[in-house]
Amino acid sequence: MHESALLDLAAALAQQAASVILEIRNRGFRVERKADNSVVTEADKAAEAILLAGLRSAIPGCTVVAEEEAASGVLTGATPEFWLVDPLDGTREFTSGGDDFAVNVGLVRGGIPVLGVVAVPATGEIFGGIAGIGAWRQKDGLRSPIGVRSCPPEGLTVVASRHHGDPALLQHFLDQRRVARVVNFGSSLKFCRIAEGQADAYPRFGRTMEWDTCAPHAVLLAAGGSVETPDGQPLLYGKPGWENPHFVCWGARP
Repeated sequence: MHESALLDLAAALAQQAASVILEIRNRGFRVERKADNSVVTEADKAAEAILLAGLRSAIPGCTVVAEEEAASGVLTGATPEFWLVDPLDGTREFTSGGDDFAVNVGLVRGGIPVLGVVAVPATGEIFGGIAGIGAWRQKDGLRSPIGVRSCPPEGLTVVASRHHGDPALLQHFLDQRRVARVVNFGSSLKFCRIAEGQADAYPRFGRTMEWDTCAPHAVLLAAGGSVETPDGQPLLYGKPGWENPHFVCWGARP
């Protein structure tokens, strides 16, 4: 299957998952706790079932690593090509009534995210991109190209997590740069705001997993941005345990 067809498949499945998430939110749901004490809901599980079934049916034999399967003890190793799925990124925002939660579907080849889709159920937006080709934002069925912006003269707009990370490390990052403002977002939307030119940097000094970042990372790469570890190396995928190191997302580097 050609990459554009894979991207369309991921977008269609993410949109289906987003619709189910909204249905469940509208009728009410129960919040549970996983072994690591993070929250999970019926919406996480229903959305993941749609994504897994859709990918495995359309691409027989494909490797898919998904958050809730991993949490339930399904152990999958990295292969030269594999999908990373987070059916409901930002569950805390979802359960608290916020809007910045997302569905993430990304494809990795050789450790690099090559394409990804981020669907935003609450707004109806879908972000997609293929690294080296381009990125887009879809709203009301219309796709518009997006890209990172040059850093404004007044300084960086930095997006940061509401709930996680080391405040001292974040402050040190901010102190080293000309910063115009700091905006808090949940979920993978932070990557997408940089990809569409609304922000310039996202430093993450806290725990994330590969399924949290793969899809939006691909969108950001496709939009002309980058994601680097503290030593300046690209953030790669297929690591033991699927856990990421600290990283910084950039639009156009200042």
